[in-house]
Amino acid sequence: MFGQVQSKPIQGNLMGSMISYKRPDGQTASAYLVKPKGSENAPAIVVIQEWWGLNDQIKSVADRLAGAGYQALVPDLYRGKLALEENEANHLMNGLDFADAASQDVRGAVQYLKSLGIQKVGITGFCMGGALTLLSSVFVPELDAAVIWYGYPPLEYVDATKISVPIMGHWATLDDVFTIGGVDALEKKLTDSSVPFEFFRYNAKHAFANEEADSKNLAYLKHDAKSAELAWIRTMEFLKKHL
Repeated sequence: MFGQVQSKPIQGNLMGSMISYKRPDGQTASAYLVKPKGSENAPAIVVIQEWWGLNDQIKSVADRLAGAGYQALVPDLYRGKLALEENEANHLMNGLDFADAASQDVRGAVQYLKSLGIQKVGITGFCMGGALTLLSSVFVPELDAAVIWYGYPPLEYVDATKISVPIMGHWATLDDVFTIGGVDALEKKLTDSSVPFEFFRYNAKHAFANEEADSKNLAYLKHDAKSAELAWIRTMEFLKKHL
């Protein structure tokens, strides 16, 4: 049974809520949902967290998308847990079953949105969420488009022959976490399977679109406002075209 369990006002005419929804296996999952007021049938986007969890920063990404006219839903993959430090984030990420998250949490989120009468649902994710976005393009046939931000899983787990949705990818050439060599290999894999995609490379470090990256005091993370702005412009054009 679906139901809102908590609401809080957001800037302007947006309202964010924690909701519950059913996974394909019947289990219940939670998510943060935000949508423009009066836009019940607007296209929707599932937003996948970084390894920090469902924190205020990833909620702000959903708010941004809602401000652009989309309904945005962020599944709580860590079941209420948050990480503030690198070791905590690494522990939570390593404890996550990626296949289950993609085929159950994410697919359930997409199915929930479509059950509301929303015809087009896309997905976007950052870092760990980028890897899950790519996996979801394989495991979630109900998807209509995907935008990956600097993250990919081990490529042997990506059956590109099962991907039919258009994909956009934003990658950092100075990324020490998801190296650009892996991006090149992924690009070849998608090309060989005739997947419709477009990749963009930025002279930046990992997490360049996360405005809180510098506060983590980790050498491999660096916010780059200029690269982030360009990537967002491209993303919005892509979403407008496909959703």
